[in-house]
Amino acid sequence: MNTTGKTLMVCGVTGIMLAGMSCTAKKENKETAGTQQTVPVKTMVVKQESIVRSIEYTATLNAFEEVHLAPASPGRIEKFTVEIGDHVNKGQVVAYMDRTNLEQSRINLMKLEADFRRLDTLKKTGSIADQQYDQIKSAYEIARTSYQFLLDNTQLKSPFNGIVSGKYFEDGEIYSGAPVPAVGKPAILSIVQINPLKALVGISANYFPVITTAIKADVLCDIYPGMTFKGEIFRVYPTIDNATKTFMVEVKIHNNELKLRPGMFAKIRLHLGKGSAILVPTIALV
Repeated sequence: MNTTGKTLMVCGVTGIMLAGMSCTAKKENKETAGTQQTVPVKTMVVKQESIVRSIEYTATLNAFEEVHLAPASPGRIEKFTVEIGDHVNKGQVVAYMDRTNLEQSRINLMKLEADFRRLDTLKKTGSIADQQYDQIKSAYEIARTSYQFLLDNTQLKSPFNGIVSGKYFEDGEIYSGAPVPAVGKPAILSIVQINPLKALVGISANYFPVITTAIKADVLCDIYPGMTFKGEIFRVYPTIDNATKTFMVEVKIHNNELKLRPGMFAKIRLHLGKGSAILVPTIALV
């Protein structure tokens, strides 16, 4: 057999083998395809819904107001009417200073008032010179102002409803007018207002356009699990800190049951209103 014949024979045999292999592969593929299982798929509708937008920060609670009471001038403390922890009402007398100067001022005022009323009657009948009348009137008004000043600084009153948070002297001691180390300023008594309270919160500058005093707040404290206290922003600071890129707001917190106290740590959740978003059910996420 020549070379050409051998070549034809090899090619023929090779072709028959390839054809056989191809048929076998197709048969196997069909068998495999027949054994595959179909995975069931459940579709869900994705839709746009309304959502509540909120941001949360942490802050320390502070007294809404705090005052350190002290008389205008040094003197002996006659008597305190309250102790630390006592609740006080606006206008309530909390301490009396020595009344000696007040009594002298009262006597002087009564004398000048009597003189003024007598001369006032004479003036109406034209029986007194205007200059003399004006002098008595001026002296009477000065005495009245002086007496009121001494009265305000002899009977010290609470300027608001609150709680006595500090007492730095005892009955009979002398108030010198020097600063008290506990508060760094002259005082014989401190009072704090705790209903409402307030919190100073630093907020990212990104929210500056949407923050207003109309925004409501939820306040949560770990020591009262499950309880939410209500509040609202009552002051928005007008500038943004260049270093932190934040601005400050003050949140008023209602504390009607007096459970909260200054110094407590709290989470402040601010409600920015409602928005819309495309919501996908959690079970639809793989």
